[in-house]
Formats: sequence, structure tokens, C-alpha cells
Amino acid sequence: MVPLIIDLAGRHVVIFGGGAVGLRKATYFCREAEVTVVSRSFLPEFSGLDVRCLEADLSDMDDDALAVLLDGAFLVVAATSDEETNNHIGRTAREAGALFNNARGDGGDTLIPSVVRGEEYLIAVSTGGASPAVPRFLREHLEAAYPYLDAMIRVEARLRDALKQTVPDQAKRAAVLRAVLHDPDAWTWLADGEDRAYERIQERYM
Repeated sequence: MVPLIIDLAGRHVVIFGGGAVGLRKATYFCREAEVTVVSRSFLPEFSGLDVRCLEADLSDMDDDALAVLLDGAFLVVAATSDEETNNHIGRTAREAGALFNNARGDGGDTLIPSVVRGEEYLIAVSTGGASPAVPRFLREHLEAAYPYLDAMIRVEARLRDALKQTVPDQAKRAAVLRAVLHDPDAWTWLADGEDRAYERIQERYM
């Protein structure tokens, strides 16, 4: 597998399962994709999400009926408590040409990572289910070690634009940007605000 970050705007995600796992998956995707959740019952929290909830009994649903539910789906997530049902959904999803994630049962072709998200960055972490605690550990470490990471990204963007106007050599521009990131003073200056930090960085490196 290889990691990708995909724009899901306008894409259809179909999730099977109205329990806690289905709710977590729906919450993950509904901020961007069009989400339909299929289940016999739904937790009350689904009412607060921007998703379409479709009541259906999957236990005796045949392939044709299931295929109708998957029509136009970009990604299918099986999040029921029954492995046999999840595997059935997976087989039908593959036949429909949709990506598939299985929360319980035979492995799908898509993993849903844990996400570390700031205002200016997005980091996806997956251990393949081996250690769910690791993504949280990494997020906590990142937040503690780099509390001004969003601000640094914005400062780097401004500095990059300024360097393009004054330094024609791309390798030299890249060297300056790396030097700033490795400069402890630059990170300390961010505590006084982005503008002041940018001024000091300019004085030192330009």
C-alpha cells in the first residue's frame, strides 16, 4: 500500500453500520464527502452529522440489492459487527469498482489512518491496526515539541515568496528554508508573533 491524500469533495462514501465504529467513520468523512450510512438502527449521534441515514436489513440482502446501494460509490466502508456481512459487502464493492475498507473481517484495499491536523498541515498515521495508541502518541509529541508549527509554516511560505524575488538559485533558497527550520531561535521568536518572527528571520537570513 502507498499513502495518498485525496480530495473527496463531491465523492460518495457509503458506510454500513450505525454503531460506534460506523459513527466514527461517518464523522471522519462527512466534513468533505457525500456520506450515506446504511444500517438497521443508528446511534442518536448520527442526527448531528451531515449524512444520509438509510434503514436496511443487510442480513438477508442479495448481491443485486447490495449493488444498488453501492451505485456511484467511490469508497465503501463495512463497519457492522458481523464479519460475514462485512466480507459480503467487500466482495460486492470490488465488483462495483469501489475502494473498500473493512473494519472487521477480510482486509480491504484501503486503510483509514489516524489524522494529526493543524491549521496549515495534515499528517496521516497508520500502524495497520497493530497499535492504535501510536498515532495518539505521535500527535501529543508533535504538539508538545512544536507548539508553533502552524505559525512556522506560514512564516516559511512568506519567506519562500520573498526569496523567489531575491535569490534566483533554487538550491540556495531551499538551503535557507531548511536553515530556518533548524534554527532554535526562529522557533523561539514565534512566541512573540508571526510578524516579529518573520522580521527577525529576514534580518538573519536575507
